[in-house]
Amino acid sequence: MTEASAATAPVVLDATCLSHFARADRLDVLQDLLVGRRCWTTETVLAELNRGIADYPLLRNVSGQEWLLVAGLDSVAEIRLYDTWLKRVGSAGRDQGEASVFATAERQRATAITDDRKAAKVGRFYGLDVHGTIWLLAAACREGKLTAAGAGSLIDTLRATGHRLPCTGAGFPGYARQHGLI
Repeated sequence: MTEASAATAPVVLDATCLSHFARADRLDVLQDLLVGRRCWTTETVLAELNRGIADYPLLRNVSGQEWLLVAGLDSVAEIRLYDTWLKRVGSAGRDQGEASVFATAERQRATAITDDRKAAKVGRFYGLDVHGTIWLLAAACREGKLTAAGAGSLIDTLRATGHRLPCTGAGFPGYARQHGLI
């Protein structure tokens, strides 16, 4: 994939990314970072987020985002693909969200965004393009939508909501360079 096509490739967002951007009241920033991309999540992910609204009322804001398309299981082929991913990733609790994200990513030829390392490893093993929130922020830096300092500030904001990211905001530039992200 060329850098230009990578910048416009569709993405499918898992619950962790959406949850922490919502809890930080930064869904608007996430939308801005993804301008030019077709953005998906799944009914399974939304159901997972909705179960957390009592504890985190800002999760309510994820549903109904006009920029975020919602994929369901509307055909036998989609149900079978979801079942295949459930067998690969697991079917317990949150694994269902990752399985639905991976099935949608495969169907849409999209990049799956999840911060679940185990699930990401499984997705990559089966040929999916899978990345996490840090990759998404680094891509926004490469595309000129965000500065490294802005990404660092956003990382610290997300970490303040409990998002477990592999670096702090101050450590982002070094981490991103070390991993070839910027």
